[in-house]
Amino acid sequence: MKRLFTGGRVVSGSAVTVADVLVDGEKIVSVAPQIDAPDAEKVDVTGKLLLPGFIDAHTHFDLDVCNTTTADDFESGSRSALRGGTTTVIDFACPNKGETLQYGLELWRKKAADCHCDYGFHMTIDDWNAGIESELDDMFAAGITSFKMYMTYPAMMLPDGDLYRALKALKARGGICGVHCENSGVIDALVAEKKAMGENTVACHPQTRPDYLEAEAVGRILRIAQAADAPVVIVHTTNAAALAEIDQARQRGQTVYSETCPQYLALDDTVYYQTDWLSAAKFVCSPPIRKKADQDALWAGLKEGRVQTVSTDHCSFTTQQKLAGQGDFTTIPGGLPGVETRGEVVYTTGVAGGRIDLPTMCRVLSENPAKLYGLYPRKGCIAPGADADIVIYDPEADHTLRAADMVSRCDYTPFEGFRTSGSIAAVYLRGALAVDRGAVRDVKGEYLFRGKCML
Repeated sequence: MKRLFTGGRVVSGSAVTVADVLVDGEKIVSVAPQIDAPDAEKVDVTGKLLLPGFIDAHTHFDLDVCNTTTADDFESGSRSALRGGTTTVIDFACPNKGETLQYGLELWRKKAADCHCDYGFHMTIDDWNAGIESELDDMFAAGITSFKMYMTYPAMMLPDGDLYRALKALKARGGICGVHCENSGVIDALVAEKKAMGENTVACHPQTRPDYLEAEAVGRILRIAQAADAPVVIVHTTNAAALAEIDQARQRGQTVYSETCPQYLALDDTVYYQTDWLSAAKFVCSPPIRKKADQDALWAGLKEGRVQTVSTDHCSFTTQQKLAGQGDFTTIPGGLPGVETRGEVVYTTGVAGGRIDLPTMCRVLSENPAKLYGLYPRKGCIAPGADADIVIYDPEADHTLRAADMVSRCDYTPFEGFRTSGSIAAVYLRGALAVDRGAVRDVKGEYLFRGKCML
């Protein structure tokens, strides 16, 4: 089936141009000022923006953690993603310590059987030994070229020597690794001090995970990466001090990529100091939400190209699940929903707020993650030969974000009551209408075999 989108403004990573877009089946076949296609169904998008389908390279669907399972599995999470303009997610396959990478991959393939958007996996490495290293080639053959390691959480973290060895092994194969950076040892000591003083408020969470302990871990992994001569991705960068460590590594000549998330761009740490315990606990995530000055630093980083991507770290828990941590702030399940609101929050606070322009939004939500994770130019652009993943954004259709209106199984949003500038009018996944005025249609996602980093 052919579709011709007429009269819209097409957004790329470098420009915004008035152009027609012709789609034939699953692919874009032409982008030009005026296209004559009498056999195509015409879609008038005058006054609207056409952006490449957003890519969320940091989601946690159907994850068993904190003695519970995330509220959104691949079925609900991918529908939520589509409604928010995200046509591709890259989730984390997470084998436990002692399990093989292959076991983790097979488990996540089963979990993703009902995924409605296109998807891929990063592979988490929480053990390092000869057996794990011997599996890496099989992961690349399966289209997995990116990996994840942790510097915190006992069930997942690796010691520095293993971080070094793993980075070297991935570099040798052309892979890339994202790292969760926090200083676990000092955090544990601060937690013990809080508990010894009998303190148990939600505010203890950000107080025991301060920005400088994230920055310390960022600096440490970057020195380890320097020793390994390996590129690295700093995931969910939250603050100015961590960004300064990244800047310094780049000045040394290292290849470093930075990701941040909407909660760090649009919220500040006052959310943890609300008098109602549950209202504050809803915002518990790691690393925590930081200060207004850190928001400003991250927006500057996006504008200047020092922060490359905006993902969500979507890890949703219901309010009932959050209540499990009432007796101990360290057991509040950490994570926020985000895939359904990311595009509108970034457009509203970033583009309409004058912090970034439309091409930057395109780069950080679509083009850069496609390049970073080996999907470009199939994904991440509106160009001939690309998949027809298209987000139609209406800049005039403001609305208010409410959890009651969302398709996520999480019963709250951190952006409750947020007034948007414009909204997503429609979403196309490989040429098929996936979202029409908020209604998610029954479309089927495909597993994506990814190449190596192109960014």
